[in-house]
Amino acid sequence: MKAFIFLILATVVMGGSSVSALAQRDTYTGTVLSYGSGRNTRTSTNTFTLYINGTTSDADVDRAVAILQEGGQDDLLNTIRKNNLGNFSVGGRLGRDLIGVRVDQFEGKKRIRAIFERWINFGEIRGGYRSLDYPFGYLELLIDPATGKGDGTFLEAAKIRWKRDKKSNQYVVEIEDFGTFPARLMGISQRNR
Repeated sequence: MKAFIFLILATVVMGGSSVSALAQRDTYTGTVLSYGSGRNTRTSTNTFTLYINGTTSDADVDRAVAILQEGGQDDLLNTIRKNNLGNFSVGGRLGRDLIGVRVDQFEGKKRIRAIFERWINFGEIRGGYRSLDYPFGYLELLIDPATGKGDGTFLEAAKIRWKRDKKSNQYVVEIEDFGTFPARLMGISQRNR
């Protein structure tokens, strides 16, 4: 399975200034369009709800990057696992706590990036599959501040690592998707405007 890779210089667990004017209780709803891969190649849709009640501070970002550099993604997950900056749920699944949230401006839109400990099913654990090396879920939303509408991307299983970028020769946070294509978040609307 070919991995879809995001190289992000200012990501959820790394720099980039946070928007201080974030309403600390934002709710977004929309539709997830997931592309099948492996044995299940069908496309599916479902609804989602994203509730944000806080953001990751710059000091916490610096600590998270240091942990990622020193111990890798497992140490990072163990350190931030108990953070509760909101909740992300898809369909009837039990929501997952957001453990990292960054909000900034990107091309005139509000950009929200969040990570959480992903849903892992019993079959993955029992079979010891390679997907267990991808313990995070990652989502990125772009919201028009005038209308509260937008779209985004959702990685259902992601790996986070500290890696040297071949083009710039600088170290960056790399977020790798386990799936062939990331899911799309569509028809997003902000509930409490």
